[in-house]
Amino acid sequence: MSKKIVAIDMDDTICHLIPKALYYHNAQYPSLQLMMEQVTSFDLSSIWHPECTEEAFFGRPGLYEELDIFDEYTVEEIRKMTAKYDVIVITAARPASVPEKWNWMQTHLPFIPYENFFVARRKYLVGFDLLIDDGPHNVTAAREAGKKTILIPRPWNAHIQHQYQLKNTWQGMSDLVDQMLEAEE
Repeated sequence: MSKKIVAIDMDDTICHLIPKALYYHNAQYPSLQLMMEQVTSFDLSSIWHPECTEEAFFGRPGLYEELDIFDEYTVEEIRKMTAKYDVIVITAARPASVPEKWNWMQTHLPFIPYENFFVARRKYLVGFDLLIDDGPHNVTAAREAGKKTILIPRPWNAHIQHQYQLKNTWQGMSDLVDQMLEAEE
């Protein structure tokens, strides 16, 4: 019997992208200091400095290699899951950021092989049993496709949090995944 597949988003699920991007935005545009609470959607163009662009915000060379791990439990919890499930990391990425994201993975999660590293914006097209993600569009599409989901609560998904299983820390994540996937057996 094949293992069940657990798909895990990268940015703002395994590591912190928005806080780092905000840091660089605020350093470049000191007259407009942004905070996480202001990021209430994936369209940041309405809040960032008028001279800022998506390329400037998300395309800074080296940005994706600098990201901080989500919390002190992330690596061990993902490692635990790999013993029982086929764990894939699935991330939306601009082409130039793919090597940086892979380098980050090799530094922090070297036990995830390259064949388990997927780049996809429409994650629901990939076969998996459970998705761990912060993107409201991703968890909604996965649920509509009949998949189980765990939502990482963030300001940009506050409007749907009441509809999903939430987990704001990686502590105990593998146990929650076990409960959710074993419940369907």
